[in-house]
Amino acid sequence: MTSTRMSRRSFMSVALSGTAALAASAVLPAHRALALPAPLPPLNPTALQAVIDDLEHPPSTAAQLRVGGTAGYWRGTSGVADIRTQRPVTAHDKVRIGSITKVFVATVVLQLVAERRVSLDAPVRRVLPGLLPTRFAAVTVAHLLNHTSGLPDHVGIPDPETAEEVFRHRFDHWTPQEWVATATHGPMKFAPGTRQEYRGINYVLAALIIEKVTGRPYGEAVAARILRPLGLARTVVPGDDPRIYGRHVHGYLAMADGSLRDITVYDQSSSRGEGDMISTTGDLDRMLAALFSGELLPPELLQLMFTLPPDDVRMLDGSPARYSTGLQQATVNGITLWGKTGETYGYKNAAFSTRDQQRRFVLAYHPTTARDGEESQMIARVADQLTRNPSGEGSAA
Repeated sequence: MTSTRMSRRSFMSVALSGTAALAASAVLPAHRALALPAPLPPLNPTALQAVIDDLEHPPSTAAQLRVGGTAGYWRGTSGVADIRTQRPVTAHDKVRIGSITKVFVATVVLQLVAERRVSLDAPVRRVLPGLLPTRFAAVTVAHLLNHTSGLPDHVGIPDPETAEEVFRHRFDHWTPQEWVATATHGPMKFAPGTRQEYRGINYVLAALIIEKVTGRPYGEAVAARILRPLGLARTVVPGDDPRIYGRHVHGYLAMADGSLRDITVYDQSSSRGEGDMISTTGDLDRMLAALFSGELLPPELLQLMFTLPPDDVRMLDGSPARYSTGLQQATVNGITLWGKTGETYGYKNAAFSTRDQQRRFVLAYHPTTARDGEESQMIARVADQLTRNPSGEGSAA
């Protein structure tokens, strides 16, 4: 059995460094952010439109950006939703949101914690009996949510090197149990809670916890607890359906001969619970606003989403931890942002906000290449434009 995921050395390597790409060279961990944050600059519609009109860096077919918050509002689009029909992309078109799915999953798990139906300190093996080997007994629900579980790397899954290989595996299907089994070989990479490594498998398990506790598919729990209450009518948990329904932006991959091939329809089972959802920039903006405003969680649990692990918990490369419970943090030009990046083949996204919601932004664009690091260029340009003081004051050191 094989996975539809791109090589860990190509597409996924960008996802793992999403915070660094978002913040370009101005990243500071939240607990070391500047004591006096720089003032937010006024919005520059001309500059923002120019950022998303640059569909060459990286090569992309379309982009859409929604800026909100009390410091100003702007919305813009560029490119086409379908290269065959040349239909322009609109602000209401659906896209695959990749790892932004994790924000929804973490929120539902924390709601279940608030209801005392599961504990953050509960061992995963106790909540999901029979799924993890005994040597993983120390892994808790909290470790999954903030990526400090220490679970081993996947074994026995494909590692596509080219777009052509991705297409050969686009309809491979995995059950959650099969996917989890590929990450249970070998010893723990580190003692749970002592290091941080961004891993999708953590949220595959978190979605299974939702199902175990609620007795329904995780997508039904997300819909009942978040989508319907917030009126997110264009947001979907697709389950086993590889298609996107209604108006949507197509994703494409550049083939060896330079042609673009449509990768919109493909099996998402290996991303279940960690990167399989579909949404729009408007729905994601509404989700961020509701979450940050306290509409979805009690204050003490919401605060976990804005709390990084202790200083001595570092990423595997030695850099400071940058993932909280369900979110990631970056400081750009002295402005600290919280949110999430996400990507799947042909789709790249970022949804971030300042904690006080003076400035939120949701960006969705559609890279066609898989060059390490380059796909996040547009996120970096948008974040810089939205935080850089025109006078140059307040830039991070």
